[in-house]
Amino acid sequence: MSNNNVQQYINKVLGLIEKDSITPEDAKWITSETIEGFRSNVNPGFLEYRKTVTPDQGFAAVEWSDKANSYIDVNGNAYIDCLGGFGIYNVGHRNPKVVKAVTDQLKHQALHSQDMLDPLRAMLAKVLAEITPGDLKYSFFTNSGTESVEAALKIAKLYTHKHNKGATTFISTVGAFHGKSLGSLGGTAKGSFRQPFMPLVSGFKHVLFGDIDMMRKTFEVCAAVKEDVAAVILEPIQGEGGIIIPPKGYLKAVRELCDQYNAILIFDEVQTGMGRTGSMFACEQEGVTPDILCLAKAFGGGVMPAGATVASEKIFAPMFDNPFMHTTTFGGNPLACAAALATFSVLLDENLPARAAEVGEYFLNGLKEAAKGHEDLVLDIRGRGLMIGIEFHTDEIGYNASKAIFDKNIIVAGTLVNSKTIRIEPPLTITYEEVDYVIKSFKEVLQSLKAA
Repeated sequence: MSNNNVQQYINKVLGLIEKDSITPEDAKWITSETIEGFRSNVNPGFLEYRKTVTPDQGFAAVEWSDKANSYIDVNGNAYIDCLGGFGIYNVGHRNPKVVKAVTDQLKHQALHSQDMLDPLRAMLAKVLAEITPGDLKYSFFTNSGTESVEAALKIAKLYTHKHNKGATTFISTVGAFHGKSLGSLGGTAKGSFRQPFMPLVSGFKHVLFGDIDMMRKTFEVCAAVKEDVAAVILEPIQGEGGIIIPPKGYLKAVRELCDQYNAILIFDEVQTGMGRTGSMFACEQEGVTPDILCLAKAFGGGVMPAGATVASEKIFAPMFDNPFMHTTTFGGNPLACAAALATFSVLLDENLPARAAEVGEYFLNGLKEAAKGHEDLVLDIRGRGLMIGIEFHTDEIGYNASKAIFDKNIIVAGTLVNSKTIRIEPPLTITYEEVDYVIKSFKEVLQSLKAA
């Protein structure tokens, strides 16, 4: 296209965004352009596996708006959100309080100068110091979970460089997911994500999740060969690993090991945090405080990309000498901070962590009841709060179930490391009526899969 044609195309797209509602003709054009754009300019692989795309790729469900607990496609069809953008919509879609905070902030400043002191960053950091467990105090703000993990790894390395120079090993767990950048990928466990990018950042070892004996022996071996453990990074509940809940007492035992060997404990609560599992942070349920806490996903209230890495003063202090040792242009920007402050306000005002525990128990019990008699399809259903996994016997059954559930206008998806498991991670505001519909639909899907 010539520049003139490009400009006309842009203007058409901006005109569609501006509209309060779109026509059937608009919807047809948007769908066609979206499919072709993914095929030719984004990545055709997305068209191959998505359950929203027909086998001949002639039709796809294309999202256009959202509200409350649902997505709405270009044709006006509503879909109950049980995926939550992989866990970002804890306070619902376009929560009015979060949207208002962002639009109010946008009226007077969008981004920061990078030189003058930006007030919302200071105020949000104070809130985090108050609301996070134990002695967590200082915050570094990010745009995503991967960035939060990267910051945690660098903060841990900086502390170790100053105080424990012989420690070079980082321990992660089998089934873990901590991101896909070269640093965070060291902690992520899925081989197909890792192998093409070898060698990764050195020093990572993986142990079985939930196996404290293996963790202890790894510490002992590392000490014996003078490759002491610098840090352990864990998800309190593995998300992409398939909603895997460790044995009771495991997190506390890992904390004790880290204390014994002077290692840093990092909790990746990118997916489990912000009320998802029935408390503000999942580690609180075990009474365990990490040295570093990673947050993102729901941190921006489903409106802004935002995250944070929160550390104790002891661990963060090496950053004081040179705050430019790790920086980000957009992390902690005024819009993101406004969204995060409003998100915490909603979580507290509406007591959403407690609601997640209550509704989650109801949801989990309903799904288990619906699965009775279908043990040949469903291997296990487990979860905590509104973080629920349905594990099938094979990847194929899991995909077919996800597709059939989508056909009932419910969005779910498999987990990235364990694709036999589909996640149920709706907004914490999901209604009991919506939960009942999902349970009913799940039962019908199992019956149809058995009949097939």
